[in-house]
Amino acid sequence: MTGRIRLTMAQALVRYLAAQRTEYKGRVEPLFAGVFAIFGHGNVAGMGEALYHARDELPTYRAHNEQAMAHAAIAFAKASARRRMMACTTSIGPGATNMVTAAAVAHVNRLPLLLLPGDVYASRRPDPVLQQIEDFGDATVSANDCFRPVSRFFDRITRPEQLLSSLPRAMQILTDPAECGPVTLGLCQDVQAEAFDYPESFFAERLWSPRRPPPDERELAAAIALLRAARRPLIVAGGGVHYAEACERLGAFAERFGIPVAETQAGKSALPHAHRLNMGSVGVTGTAAANELAAEADMILAVGTRLQDFTTGSWALFGSRARLIGLNTQVFDAGKHQASPLVADAGVGLAALERGLEDWQAPAAWTARAQVAQAAWNETSTRVTAPGNAPLPSDAQVIGAVQAAAGPDTVVLCAAGGLPGELHKHWQSAQPGGYHLEYGYSCMGYEIAGGIGVKLARPEAEVVVMVGDGSYLMMNSELATSVQLGLKLTVVLLDNNGFGCIDRLQRGTGGASFNNLWRDCRGEAAPRIDFRAHAASLGATAVKVETPAALTAAIRAAEGTTVIVIDTDPAISTAEGGHWWDVAVPAVSVRSQVTEARKAYDAALQKLGE
Repeated sequence: MTGRIRLTMAQALVRYLAAQRTEYKGRVEPLFAGVFAIFGHGNVAGMGEALYHARDELPTYRAHNEQAMAHAAIAFAKASARRRMMACTTSIGPGATNMVTAAAVAHVNRLPLLLLPGDVYASRRPDPVLQQIEDFGDATVSANDCFRPVSRFFDRITRPEQLLSSLPRAMQILTDPAECGPVTLGLCQDVQAEAFDYPESFFAERLWSPRRPPPDERELAAAIALLRAARRPLIVAGGGVHYAEACERLGAFAERFGIPVAETQAGKSALPHAHRLNMGSVGVTGTAAANELAAEADMILAVGTRLQDFTTGSWALFGSRARLIGLNTQVFDAGKHQASPLVADAGVGLAALERGLEDWQAPAAWTARAQVAQAAWNETSTRVTAPGNAPLPSDAQVIGAVQAAAGPDTVVLCAAGGLPGELHKHWQSAQPGGYHLEYGYSCMGYEIAGGIGVKLARPEAEVVVMVGDGSYLMMNSELATSVQLGLKLTVVLLDNNGFGCIDRLQRGTGGASFNNLWRDCRGEAAPRIDFRAHAASLGATAVKVETPAALTAAIRAAEGTTVIVIDTDPAISTAEGGHWWDVAVPAVSVRSQVTEARKAYDAALQKLGE
């Protein structure tokens, strides 16, 4: 007969998490690398006491903002190819709802994240408990219901024995290549402290090996036939290539058949920048090389990508006669835009295609055309990122300076604003994982917290966070966490005095500069923010530099958590490359600039429908 052990619900949850194992890079390791926790009345007594006793086998990390700590956990999972993950626990109320944005980040990017917010009293004894949301017509609602639309799996634990079914279900979602995403378990405060006699077998070590589903034979045959008929094939590599650990397989596949490769934001660095068939970024922020080939291609093999609008140029990039093969573990993504689906693990699917294609080759002229385009773009990028003589450097020139200081083990990290577009075009990764962008949800404030997550996942890497002043002002408190943990984290802060990216978009759609740059906002005077002093006040080493060359030197000299501030020009972005993006322009306006922009927009829509 199975033995029993009496534990509180919180103790059982923590013990269960500590017993889960994963296979990653040939090693068996704990699946959960730790728990980020900000304690409040809704979790300090239950979860806090349980985590204290498990602090050696399941480390607890203190953060300064609930959204930020969840960002760090997301970045950790991404940098670990979804093979390892972290959990986050908060109190009830604002501590819980602060994590909703992060849950959306994980949901959009298909990344595992376990959220454990405190919840109302299941007994309703002290109703309404502090910070409880009261719905006048539904007594079962709590603030944690906000997590439902941004969670792959949601449950509210109202009895301690519910863990016996809820936790295994949560693990299935967190480790499944197709369903992967955030899981939210609302932990009722009173139930956290309630005891139950759990089966000891529930806490046995469990190894979660990566599932690698093979393709259906009929779907495979159809995809092989389409590729064999292609004269101008192109591979679009997405994040799924990284998560399937299929980067090497992708490079060998492209090389064997002479097929050029373009990379999405999540897929970038799947191939080394120097690979002869790597055309670089594709889509709205794409290189001229990748986008020219995408427009000419008659066959697109989309590997592990959800084909968002920045990748497809709002579905205006690919030629109207191009066929699409969707190689993806998730059928929802595999069949997008009338694609021929190939539902499979990226690596297993590519291997199956390779066997079926045998001695087939893309036409030599197409492969040669790709290499000419690649060389031309590399020349353009070198010119654009080189130091100039203007009073302030562009974002691209700052990227060039960071690149000059980067080694093969450098990971560059960024999220929202203008920097992701410039990095997508110009950053040159030497190995997989050298480029870490959160651009599925384009979440400002991800950057510094995300840098912590990457550094925890890859302590041997040099992690360089690039962040604009607008995003820094939204969320910077995790600098103190980085200092506390003794991490070497280099933050390059580009100060363009506002939201420069959106100001450019505003003007590009005919609008007047308004409410984006400090100088165009309501108020008597723009604030003079000393970012160097601010970062130093949080414990970081902080310097301000004036030139790209000085920036390169400062990065090379950085030790510990370091913030390097440099002023940049908000008006300049790389004109070369790129593609149209569907941003709706007002149909009626008294501004002639808007009217002209609307005419151009209507013309683009008409062309899209042809």
